[in-house]
Amino acid sequence: MSIGKLLIFIIVGWILYKLVFEFIIPVYNSTKHVRRQVRDMQQHMREQFEQQQQQQQAPPPQQPSPKPREKGDYIDFEEIK
Repeated sequence: MSIGKLLIFIIVGWILYKLVFEFIIPVYNSTKHVRRQVRDMQQHMREQFEQQQQQQQAPPPQQPSPKPREKGDYIDFEEIK
């Protein structure tokens, strides 16, 4: 093998090494990270939606009815000017 071919193989190997370890692997890791974030966000939104649906389906809490006024000492007054 001549020096020229060896030099070409070394350059091609170096370019492939740089391509794989400085481009392909970081892009793969970034894509995986973004997909995980999107999946987590969708899960969070789904949980919020289900919680909201449960709150809407639940009957509103009953407020205690006001006590009826006892008929007793009630004084009707007129304003004096």
